[in-house]
Amino acid sequence: MLTYDLEQATGPLYQYIYQCLKDDIMTGGLQAGDKLPSKRTFARNHGISTITIQNAYDQLISEGYIYTVPKKGYYVAKIRGMRQVPKETNLSLNIQRQEKKVEYAVDLSDNRMSPERFPFTVWARLMRQTILEQDKELLRAAPYNGAAELRAAIADYLQQFRGMQVDPEQIIVGAGTELLYHMLIQLLGRDKCYAVEDPGYSKIAAIYESNLVQVKYIGIDEAGLSAEELRQQSAQVVHISPTHHYPTGTVMPIGRRQELLRWAAEQPERYILEDDYDSEFRFVGRPIPTLYSTDENQCVVYLNTFSKTIAPSIRISYMILPPRLLQRYRENLGFYACTVSGFEQYTLAKFLERGYFERHLGRIRNRYRQKRDQVIEEFMQGPLAGRVKITGQDAGLHFLAQLQTQLPDHELQRRAAERGLRLAMLSDYYHQKQEARQHTLVVNYSGLDIQHLPKALEDLADMIKEESTCTTN
Repeated sequence: MLTYDLEQATGPLYQYIYQCLKDDIMTGGLQAGDKLPSKRTFARNHGISTITIQNAYDQLISEGYIYTVPKKGYYVAKIRGMRQVPKETNLSLNIQRQEKKVEYAVDLSDNRMSPERFPFTVWARLMRQTILEQDKELLRAAPYNGAAELRAAIADYLQQFRGMQVDPEQIIVGAGTELLYHMLIQLLGRDKCYAVEDPGYSKIAAIYESNLVQVKYIGIDEAGLSAEELRQQSAQVVHISPTHHYPTGTVMPIGRRQELLRWAAEQPERYILEDDYDSEFRFVGRPIPTLYSTDENQCVVYLNTFSKTIAPSIRISYMILPPRLLQRYRENLGFYACTVSGFEQYTLAKFLERGYFERHLGRIRNRYRQKRDQVIEEFMQGPLAGRVKITGQDAGLHFLAQLQTQLPDHELQRRAAERGLRLAMLSDYYHQKQEARQHTLVVNYSGLDIQHLPKALEDLADMIKEESTCTTN
């Protein structure tokens, strides 16, 4: 007869009995095929209710430790390949904590938007309205390509402000452009050769490489990426940012754009992925027409994001597929669920439909234009005057500052870090390091605290002067 000391129970009695029986089974005290006492006998022997024993037995049955035979009783199941971990054993995963991010007084590498410009009041009001007006829709799964209201709002915005004729059905909404890159690789195929800009945003290349596709790094000149080099490298898909290249700031002229479109049209399975990540921040002239708008052969996939214009935490991006790819996406990838919550999608749709996004862009564009001018003035009129050349400042939220120094980039970064200044060098963005352009800062100013900038530039100027003095001596 099984007998357990119920006074040792610290929780519900059925859990204690369940654990005792389980331990006996795992340690061999109860063998496979052993018959357990009936519920009545077990309960009477311990002076408890049969319901308590029933609950313990039911849990053991559900986990596969025992089984029941009708009209005969309960038996210990045969368990293979399992062993009991001694209770006294202390398991340690031995996982090292990730090092805390180093804090810098001034960080010129940070390209995040400043949170102070986020329209909290408007966004909060629209969220409340979404809950009240679309309570039922919020509980339903969004279509694979995103909420119809959001896709319609995006199409309308693109038509009004970018002159793009887009059917909402062509739009695929996703949680960030990084996710959409993965989806495009699945759509276009891992058997293709993908070309990326060099220098370029390192995360783009990392995503392609992580998908084990062939990647070619194509150098850029003053007009951007070369179609001729694409032909030489036998690339089939090219990922570019023609409106404002990161990090050089190059704006691709119409001639080079036409060259790339001709390259794509030469063969049936060639595509251009047009990453228009910060096109809204153009400070000189009108917005430049997209490659997608001038493409007559359905070779261009257009990508953009709201993370750059509203807030980094708003992980809502979208891509526009040409009709010849849309059906392929539906057939091959339409089983994927939309990765953005309906709540955020419906809120953003209202933000676009009611003109708040347009007004928000106008305000932050003016603010960033002023901030850019302030930062450039500090570079040109401050302690670095005469030792720096500014380029790429007409669009986007960064520019290049070429320094008159012979210090290697890594040494300049090391010395700056010692003084609380983090630098992003253009050479950091080259995949083919032998081609890297030296002594050039990538100045990201969107999240920069300007009040600390003068001191940082004084330190930078001192480092350059020290190097010049050492060279002279």
